[in-house]
Order: sequence, then C-alpha cells, then structure tokens
Amino acid sequence: MHSSIAKGSVELQNAITGISSIELLSKKLKVGELTAAEVAEAYIAKTITAHEKTNCLTEILFQDAIQRAIELDAFYAKYGEVVGPLHGIPITLKDQFDVKGYDSTLGYVGRAFQPAAEDAVLVHILKNLGAVILAKTNLPQSIMWCETSNPLWGLTTNPRDADFTPGGSTGGEGAVLAMGGSIVGWGTDIGGSIRIPSLMNGLYGLKPTSARFPYQGVPVSTEGQEHVPSAIGPMSRSLSSVISITRAVIDAQPWIHDPRVVPIPWRENIFQEVQSRPLIIGVMYDDGVVRVHPPIERVLRETVERLTEAGHEIFEWNSTLHKEAIAIMDEYYTADGGEDIRRAVQDGGEPFIPHVEKLINKGQSISVYEYWQISKRKIAIQKAYMEKWNAAKGPISGKVADVLLTPTMPHVAVPHDSCRWVGYTKIWNLLDYTALAVPVSKVSSNKDTLALEMYQPRNDLDAWNWDLYNPRRMDGHPVGLQIVGRRFEEEKVLGIAKVLSAL
Repeated sequence: MHSSIAKGSVELQNAITGISSIELLSKKLKVGELTAAEVAEAYIAKTITAHEKTNCLTEILFQDAIQRAIELDAFYAKYGEVVGPLHGIPITLKDQFDVKGYDSTLGYVGRAFQPAAEDAVLVHILKNLGAVILAKTNLPQSIMWCETSNPLWGLTTNPRDADFTPGGSTGGEGAVLAMGGSIVGWGTDIGGSIRIPSLMNGLYGLKPTSARFPYQGVPVSTEGQEHVPSAIGPMSRSLSSVISITRAVIDAQPWIHDPRVVPIPWRENIFQEVQSRPLIIGVMYDDGVVRVHPPIERVLRETVERLTEAGHEIFEWNSTLHKEAIAIMDEYYTADGGEDIRRAVQDGGEPFIPHVEKLINKGQSISVYEYWQISKRKIAIQKAYMEKWNAAKGPISGKVADVLLTPTMPHVAVPHDSCRWVGYTKIWNLLDYTALAVPVSKVSSNKDTLALEMYQPRNDLDAWNWDLYNPRRMDGHPVGLQIVGRRFEEEKVLGIAKVLSAL
C-alpha cells in the first residue's frame, strides 16, 4: 500500500472518500492528482470501518481490488490516459451479483462455497469501464424482506443506531455507502429493495424499468418468474454519481450482452429538456392503507411548497388502484407455495428467519391456469393505471403529469424486525415504472411531534406503523421521497431529480 495510507493517514483517507461524485473523482484520476491505488486503499480502509460498525460485508475482494488498481495505474503511466469513464472508481455490489471466483449467496447457507464461474454482465461492463470492485454486501435470507439479516452472515445494523435496521434487501449497500465505504453500490429491487435502504440511509437509489439494465448473472429467489421482474440499479450519496454511472452503463450497450435489455441508448435530450421548463407533478400523500409518519408528511408538503414557489404545477394524486395492484403482487409472491425459497433454505439445513417463514406459509401453490388468471389481472391493472395517468391532468396546463412525487415508506429507519408495509414502493414494481429514492431532510424531534388529537388507525398495519413512531429516537434520521416516472423514463426521472435537488 502507499505509505501514507498504510501508516493510517485518516486525513488522506477522508479527503479521498469524502469525494462522493464520480465526475470529480474521475477528474482527479485523469490528471494524475490521485492514483487508482490510493483511491482503492483509502476506500478499503473506510469499508473496513463500516463493516466493523454495521456488519455490512460478505465477500471481500480487497486483494483483487488492489491488483486491479495497480494495473490501472500502470496503464495510465504507459499511455497517459484512463481506461474508461469509471477508471479507478470504487464500487460495491449486493451479494447477488456474480463475480468470478466468489459466492453469490442471497443470504442462504446452502449457496456458500459455490463460487461463480463468470462475472455477471453488469460486473463485466463495470470492469471494462475501469471500475474497481471492493466487496459484496449483506442482504436478508432469500432477499424477500425490507431488512437485512440471515443465518449465514448475521444482522446488518444502521450506521446511525445499531438498534435500527438499515433497510433491505440491499441493506449492506445502504450501510457501507452511508459510511463512505464506496462511491456507488449496485442493488436489486423487486419490491423496494433499493429504495428502502436508500431512504433509511440518506442515499439516492434508482429502480429502473426492469429491462433497462442487464440482469444476466444476478441470481434471485423465484428465479425464472417474469411476472414481477426484479430490476438492478445504482445507489449513492450523490445524485450526480447515480446519473454518471447510469449513463456509462447504458452507453456500454448492455443489450448486446443480455437479451432481456431493451436497446434504448442514453437520451440526453430528455434528461436536459425536463430541466428547462415548468414541470407538472402529481403528489400522493397517502396510499390509503398505511398513513405516513409526521416527518414524511412534513417534508413532502415542504417540498411541494418549494416546487410551487419555483413555478412548477402541482396537483394531488389519489391512490386509486393501489390496493388492487398490491393484492395481485402478493398472489404472485406465493404462486409456488414458497417452494423455491423452502428448497433453498433446506439445502443448507438452516433455520428460517421469521419473516421468510411467514412468507412461504402464506399460500398454497396454484395451477398454471390459475397463474394465467393472475397474469390477466396484472395486465388489466397495468392498462388501467396507464389510463389513470393519461386522464389525470394539471388543472392549469391541462397536461399529464411528468412524474409523481410520493413517500418511499410510511416511516424512516425503525428498530430491527419492525418493517411491515412496503406498499409505497412495490406498486411501481408491478407496473414496472421507473422510481428514484431521493434524500430530502431529517427527522426533527422539535418539528415532528404528534398531533394533539388521537389518530384512529384504519387497519392493523396502520396501527402497527403508528405505534412505531418515536420522534425522540428517530431524531436526525434521514427523510426521503420517491420520484416516479412511467416505463423507461430513467432520463426524465433523473433530470427532474436534479431540479428537485436544486430547490
């Protein structure tokens, strides 16, 4: 290692890892102000600190990372230029992405000691662009939970409070990114698994339409089903880094390597156009099932006020069709009677974590005919929601909404084993819409006190959520929102996120 870092130069480490922008770090690497080895070593030190505090890592790729960084520096020394747009950029991956020679466990004991034979398509692309893969990160058993715990790797904790969850299922990424152990982490999202930990850790997290990024080489529970396709996406402390890496991966033409990817190039004109005019935004305050906690409602209303003052047109979006869509999605989750997850757990002889055990016992397997009927209902509700979007127009302009602005969860980070309702995120998975989690503010125990009148919960889930609210314990935790676009509107959503971040 470089001597300054080997000697524990915390100041240098912090200077390097304090750069959250890919663009800025790339400039320093391109002009030789920093070497790839210096960057890798600084981030490795930070990653170790993050793991010691939160138990966020699974597979450790530090030796490979240093070797790759040395190779990048040798290339730069010889040719005076960088390998690609991600030259020397440190990246971490959820423990689903195949990296040759390392396990992809999905939190299952039975998948340990089964190293991948080749890299996932995304990993192959990232390496070709010059990225340095540091480590893989923790996730819940089966990935089907909004927290992060499993019998193989254990419990991952929230960096701000060890008694709180970092979210899930991409919770290890949420923790390591929040502590500055990586610039960008890659996760998967089948019901909110990128956006939930992004909310709870104050990060940006993109769930694209599922066919925009390559999924080849990313094993998943219930693999083979396409009724609610999982999507991969980036997470970062910096919006510009999410934009930079999204553009870089799309520019690498992933559709050449993965037949599921739709060949849509990066559309810079769309990204720029939405930043140059008044926007029409539908705002949903409540999904009609579980009411959000006071800090989330406050931040959403404050954001609406700033958008209105900036000249954007806002109108209220109702939750019609949300309950029905989520009911369909829940039927899909248990269509096999839990067989896929049950087999994976039994292969390792491990215990079920309580949430997963509850999930696999939720329903019986259904026939192919019954499955087709659910699929018909899914297509019908996708069509109905499309028509709802087309019909709902701004009262001033008479134009349809560019995007929706909604809560991400009904609460911020909560104590372990408390997550229950993910309806604010998973609706967009069934519709396969683009959705971006954005950090906006923090809980304030002074501002976010409970109203004097007693709230009457509308159902058991609502009551559970309301009982979780503790402004004193949650004080200072990140509060974020969700920007939702229609299918394949990644450029539009990211461009509007820039507008929002500039308010």
